[in-house]
Amino acid sequence: MHRFTVVLFFVLAGHCLQAAKILIPMDDVSQKNHLKAYGMAYFVLTKNQKIDWLLNYKGGSFVFDHYLELENECKIRDVSYDVIPDAKYTAILTEIADPDANMDIVQLEKAPKIAVYTPDSKLPWDDAVTMVLTYAEIPFDKVYDDELLDDKLVKYDWLHLHHEDFTGQYGKFYAAFRNAPWYMNDVAKNEAMARKHGFSKVSQLKLAISKKIKNFVIGGGYLFAMCSATDSYDIALAAEGTDVCDVMYDGDAQDPMSQSKLDYTQCLAFKDFRLVTNPYEYEYSDIDATTTRQVPFNSDYFTLFTFSAKFDPVPSMLCQNHTTTVKGFMGQTTAFKSRLLKSSTLVMGENKSAGEARYIHGELGKGTWTFYGGHDPEDYQHQVEDPPTDLSLHPNSPGYRLILNNVLFPAAKKKPQKT
Repeated sequence: MHRFTVVLFFVLAGHCLQAAKILIPMDDVSQKNHLKAYGMAYFVLTKNQKIDWLLNYKGGSFVFDHYLELENECKIRDVSYDVIPDAKYTAILTEIADPDANMDIVQLEKAPKIAVYTPDSKLPWDDAVTMVLTYAEIPFDKVYDDELLDDKLVKYDWLHLHHEDFTGQYGKFYAAFRNAPWYMNDVAKNEAMARKHGFSKVSQLKLAISKKIKNFVIGGGYLFAMCSATDSYDIALAAEGTDVCDVMYDGDAQDPMSQSKLDYTQCLAFKDFRLVTNPYEYEYSDIDATTTRQVPFNSDYFTLFTFSAKFDPVPSMLCQNHTTTVKGFMGQTTAFKSRLLKSSTLVMGENKSAGEARYIHGELGKGTWTFYGGHDPEDYQHQVEDPPTDLSLHPNSPGYRLILNNVLFPAAKKKPQKT
């Protein structure tokens, strides 16, 4: 009996030594819940464990040291995984290192601290980022004007801008919803916030917030925005020194010369755009293609670029997916007209035939920003008052995967610049 116990011990010990890694595949066949898999990766980082992100290997797989606690967590979260021996992982590394293979490894080192810029008040629409963070079980803090003006952003690595209007026009919902209780409450709260911080107009408050966010990026922060928080943000920066709001938004008429006073050099992504000055029109400028696009529902897709994983790791990380073709979805800001992008703006996803960029990225100072057109990747035409999307019905959403790539991106070990 004693001899049998000794033999069993060595068999088990040998098995543990060989089964050294957990591989979370991210391809369309092997992974049953892509969104939860990102949450699992984040959980591993919170345990002070490093992760190898295998760019373009089985859809951007994750690998980390095998511990029973981590394996059990994969089971609890219903994330597909394989326990592999060192020898097999060495073979995978050899395959990735092949100069002809468009694959590479990025090491994720530390769980990023995440903030979402969003008001406490309940507005009649949902935010894709907060929904997917919650579904993936990735923790985040909500921040708003008080926190940003008090310079609390220094506590965070990554900031998402919830569906927001940084121009001070309340989303230009006036024509359709000016008598709705939620709209009147939103106006009252924003005006009170502006007064609290010494601003006579909400547009002035939002400009100050926009500049705080810009400084966050310059200092090394990671900014992510969707829908109207993209173009309205750049418009607010460009409009410093002029008044783009009409009387129903700020109590006085807009500057008739506001278009000529725009300073595009202050923008992150866009240039040469024209303002939509009609206060009753549900649009900020001609950056957005929502009202002019002629893309049928059945053919509304955009294509992700395939970047070189070995030479362009940043866009490669941001585009990891189990498909390069993503179903389109609409929003107040659906897509960006390609002709209005700055030369420094990197397009990562586009509908080329329609002249639309859907997923764009850039650097500013020590940080980066990423803008993603549309409101909800799994709700084609989300309307005010629509119920939230049930992500348990879309666990493998490629559109939502793009959001979560951005969430993990700040955890990546920075490579030295090539000379």
